[in-house]
Amino acid sequence: MLTEAVIGLPDPRLRRYVDRYLGYRERAAGPLVRRELAGAFVVLILGWGAPLDVTDPRAADRGAHATNAFLAGPFDGWCATRTAGEGAGVQVLLTAPAARRLLGLPLGELANRAVPVDRLGGWLARLRDELAGLPDWAGRFARLDAALAARLAVTGPVDPRLLRAWRLLDGSGGGLGVGALAEEVGWSRRHLAVRFRREFGLPPKTVARLLRFQRAYAMVGRTLLTAPAGDAHPPGGPGGGGWAEVDDAHPAGGPGGGGWAELAARCGYYDQSHLIREFREFAGATPATLARPGSHSSNPG
Repeated sequence: MLTEAVIGLPDPRLRRYVDRYLGYRERAAGPLVRRELAGAFVVLILGWGAPLDVTDPRAADRGAHATNAFLAGPFDGWCATRTAGEGAGVQVLLTAPAARRLLGLPLGELANRAVPVDRLGGWLARLRDELAGLPDWAGRFARLDAALAARLAVTGPVDPRLLRAWRLLDGSGGGLGVGALAEEVGWSRRHLAVRFRREFGLPPKTVARLLRFQRAYAMVGRTLLTAPAGDAHPPGGPGGGGWAEVDDAHPAGGPGGGGWAELAARCGYYDQSHLIREFREFAGATPATLARPGSHSSNPG
């Protein structure tokens, strides 16, 4: 279980790349397994102490084993982490453009993979060792600031047309089609798809699906946490919020009183079945299952 969580704000000059740092400590007497959501972002874990395994159920060679510092993603499917013992570290979530700039490599080399930083070598491995040797979170966050600023000084900018395509797609919540994106940046659909996938890890159509899923997941998460305690359904959801276990085959009692069909429509899905299929693919569970106590995920979706 998580025993300490400390949020650090990067230097203002870095905020366009990183919105926050998360320092953590956790202790697990036995194996602790979490389901990690798919996402069009990169996860950087710089940890020390108990190692963990990252497993992609679709392919064993995509994971990382017995490591406490790694880069993961972007992922177009859910994966799982497993750890036991005591560990600590810093987690940094990066958008694909920010990761492309800071890491200095095309994210096509990281897509659907978790890679230990020791295998990558260089600045990330050294940074992990330096963070582990510092006595407090303030010092670690300051060291992160310095390391990221140094990276920005030696890496080149992202192609402005790709950056514009990303911002348009992100700003539309995944609602803008590839044809419209290509027209906006002055490329053919094929050229945009090839460049986008190479530099950002996933094709624009997949990123659009993930952005839509992330919006739906956030809306489900807010509903779960804010469901009124006086609801007629029996309690049992997170925080004692009174959220009911909803049968996916009969979801009329879903979020906001309008059911999963309403949520699907609000998020741009064809129907509730489409919504549920996307949750199964990207979260490894249905929306109703994620409402139940004991559902673990450490990604924000």
